[in-house]
Amino acid sequence: MSCRGKVMDYLDVRFGFRDLLHHNFTEYLLPRTINAWYALGAVLLVLFAIQFISGILLLVYYIPDTEHAFESVQTIMNDVPFGWLIRYVHAIGANVIVLALLLHLLSVLFMSAYKDPREITWVFGFLIFLTSLGMSFTGYLLPWSQLSYWATVVGTNMPEAVPVIGEELVLFLRGGPSVGQQTLSRFFALHVMGFPFIFGLLLFVHLFLVRRIGVSIPPFGPTYRPEPPPKEFRHPEYPGGIPFFPNYVTKDLAMIYLFLTLLMAVVFFAPWIFLPAQAFEPADPFTTPAGIKPEWYFLAPYQILRIFPNKTAGILVQLAFLLFLFVLPFIDRSMERRPARRPVFVSVFIITLLIFIGLTVWGSVS
Repeated sequence: MSCRGKVMDYLDVRFGFRDLLHHNFTEYLLPRTINAWYALGAVLLVLFAIQFISGILLLVYYIPDTEHAFESVQTIMNDVPFGWLIRYVHAIGANVIVLALLLHLLSVLFMSAYKDPREITWVFGFLIFLTSLGMSFTGYLLPWSQLSYWATVVGTNMPEAVPVIGEELVLFLRGGPSVGQQTLSRFFALHVMGFPFIFGLLLFVHLFLVRRIGVSIPPFGPTYRPEPPPKEFRHPEYPGGIPFFPNYVTKDLAMIYLFLTLLMAVVFFAPWIFLPAQAFEPADPFTTPAGIKPEWYFLAPYQILRIFPNKTAGILVQLAFLLFLFVLPFIDRSMERRPARRPVFVSVFIITLLIFIGLTVWGSVS
């Protein structure tokens, strides 16, 4: 027996690696009708891992100081071997993550995978979505460029419309009356420590629930039948299902490669989509560039505030919408999950999606 085999046997006796892998991979069955939308969870895990690794590499050279932040980013881009690649992957990867998160959220909604007994899984997944937006927002300021500075000024102005505590929220976000060193310091702390810590806890619970309760069966095809709400906990069973490894892993890998291809295509051929010329100019608090707006995933909320005559009403509408999504599993208690038999829900889903897309496009061109 080789030395490697002896080491594996030694560790297996003490940790049971082979049994653990067998139980969670080859013995772990999934519904045979499972589709590619379910692979978005694995896609997000890979993308978040890339963000984590690239973020650590950037921290080696980044200086969170208004006098040196932009210069340190330029050093990464121009002097550090492959620094430009790491910076592009991290900056553009944040946008690809938000895209994958939105697709994951929409697929769960469309297939009603949030329903009993997976309400808590949805709650933690939705909190992961909000935390990811927080990480993207705080990280956007760190390069201290004209684009990031003024986009942050616009973004931190939005909570001012919150009734009663709006001005206090703006002061809390900025650390003072204007965006400056205090803002950069707290955004840096939140981006590299605060939000990642919260995100890690939420992700752990979310994955635990997904594995413990199981995934929902896709509500399509003639053989699908609504699942009755369970009266007690039971381990998920999918008779006639497919093994997670290797059968479903190949679907996961296909989707992962698709998103990695998209990421690298933008990085190498079109980084200007997310990093225009103003992203390479140092921040100047005294010169306001024309056409500065938030990132694309904040354009719809931004446009709502612009079209509402009363900004407070615009904020309340958005908060009410987020609260509705958060508690949706506890409101929608019907067993039916098939989209064809839920015409009202599907109609509202499509209309809301079209409104979001329309507001995003409107915000980008107005």
